[in-house]
Amino acid sequence: MRSTPTRFLSRINSHLSASSSKMKLLYPTSLKLDVSQIEGFPSVTLHPYDVKAPIPEEHVDAEVLVTWTNSSDNLKDAVNRLTKLRWIQSLAAGPNDVLSAGFDTSKVAVTTGSGLHDRTVAEHALGLLLNAARRFYEMRDFQLQGKWPGHLGGPQPDRPSDRFTTLRDARVLIWGFGNIAKTLTPSLVQLGSQVRGVARRQGVRDGIEVYSEDKLAELLPQTDALVMILPGDPSTKHALNAERLKLLPKHAWVVNVGRGTSIDEDALYDALVEERIGGAALDVFETEPLPEPSKLWKAPNLILSPHAAGGRPQGAEQLIVENLRKFLAGQQLKNLI
Repeated sequence: MRSTPTRFLSRINSHLSASSSKMKLLYPTSLKLDVSQIEGFPSVTLHPYDVKAPIPEEHVDAEVLVTWTNSSDNLKDAVNRLTKLRWIQSLAAGPNDVLSAGFDTSKVAVTTGSGLHDRTVAEHALGLLLNAARRFYEMRDFQLQGKWPGHLGGPQPDRPSDRFTTLRDARVLIWGFGNIAKTLTPSLVQLGSQVRGVARRQGVRDGIEVYSEDKLAELLPQTDALVMILPGDPSTKHALNAERLKLLPKHAWVVNVGRGTSIDEDALYDALVEERIGGAALDVFETEPLPEPSKLWKAPNLILSPHAAGGRPQGAEQLIVENLRKFLAGQQLKNLI
C-alpha cells in the first residue's frame, strides 16, 4: 500500500529531526549531470554510482537515490541493501522499473521525471507525424532501391479527404493529454491542425478541448491522426484494441510515443495488412528491443522507431534541487506517485 503525501511528510519530518548526521544522496553516472547545481545543501553529501553495478558497500546508508536507466539487478540490490532509503527521484517520466523492483512505497517516496522529456518527445511525435503525412519513409525505400518515386512528387491533390498527406486541417486526436501533449499542441496548431484531446477527465487545457475516454467511440471516426501518449499501467493495457481500431477512418494514422503496452500489436498488424488504417508510427513496443520474429518488422506502412523519443532528460538538476529542498523542509514533493 502506498503512503499518502501527508504520511510521507510526517515520516520525513520525524526522520530529519532525529538525524544529526549528513544525509547521503546517490546520483547516477548514466547521464551527465551538472553536480555543481545540486551542491550547496550543508546537510547533504552527493555521491556518484554505477547504475549497472551493485551499490558500493560504503553507500548502503544512502537516504536518497536518483535513478536513470538503472539495471533491474541494480534496483533489486538497492531494495535489499539500502535500508535507510527514504526517497527515490526517478528521471524517467514513467518509472516502471523502479515501481516493479520491489521497493516498499509505503516507506519510500517515489517521484517521477515528469516534465523532463516534454520537448524531446513532442519533437519526436511531430517528426513521426510529418514522416507519415509526407511519406518520407517511402521515399527512403525507393532511394535505397535506386528508383525515382514519381508518384510521390509532382502535382498532388491538396488535402484530399481520403488520405493523410498534411498537418494543415488534419484532425489530430491526442490520447493522453498531459505535459507532452501540451508541448506538442502549439506546433500542430501553428501548422494548421485541428487538435482535440482525450484524458481521464474532460475540460479545456491550454485552449484545447479535452474529452473523457467514454467519448472515444465518437471521436475516433473523426480522426486523421491519433497520437497516443498514455502511461504504462494496467488500466491502459491494449487501450487501442481491435474494436477501437475499427472505428478509425481507413486513411488514419496511429502514432505512439507513450508506452507500447497501450496498443494491441496483433490487432494493429491485422489492421495494417488488411489496409483498414493508413499506417502507424511506433516509438514504443510491448517487448523491447522488438524481437526479430515480430511481424511488425514487415508490416506495410509502419514506421519503427527504437524508443528514441525521450532518452535525454532536460532540466534534471533543477528538478532534483527543487525536490531536495522540499524533502529537507518536509514539504510535498513534486511528481510524487
